[in-house]
Amino acid sequence: MSRIGRKPIPVPASVSISIEPELVTVNGPKGELQERIHRDMTVAHEGDELIVTRPTDRGEHRALHGLTRSLVANMVEGVTTGFTKTLEIQGVGYRAVLKGKDLELALGYSHPISIPAPDGIEFEVPVPTRIVVKGASKQVVGETAALIRKQRKPEPYKGKGVRYEGEYVARKVGKRA
Repeated sequence: MSRIGRKPIPVPASVSISIEPELVTVNGPKGELQERIHRDMTVAHEGDELIVTRPTDRGEHRALHGLTRSLVANMVEGVTTGFTKTLEIQGVGYRAVLKGKDLELALGYSHPISIPAPDGIEFEVPVPTRIVVKGASKQVVGETAALIRKQRKPEPYKGKGVRYEGEYVARKVGKRA
């Protein structure tokens, strides 16, 4: 087993880890996450660290090593602190409202758009033009934020639509007389 490029993943005391062949389960204060890993990669729990090792230094093993390490590190971070994505809504009359756990969007269509909260995801609407997506899984938080943004992407002429916080939208000049 090669330990070149070894970067251990620190594990807080509040997190419990179960390692089975090809499956890593991480349990913490924010929930439980599972991830299947490639059979060539080895994950070991040594003290208060997780070590991911690869069998050789071939290109595909190096790539799998980095991927596996990132996935496991994101799981540990997700069950301890969690992940958030913030979206901004721009446009006259465009707004978001929480209906129970679901999100209801008014985005200029003839009907409101309802987005149900997936398992492990929580929506917050601090102001009607700002949506915060929270959860333990980085992947599910990103997918849910992308689904919300997809309902009305920012358009380049007036800049109206749903965008990520801090996202730059290249503006175009409209037609001239």
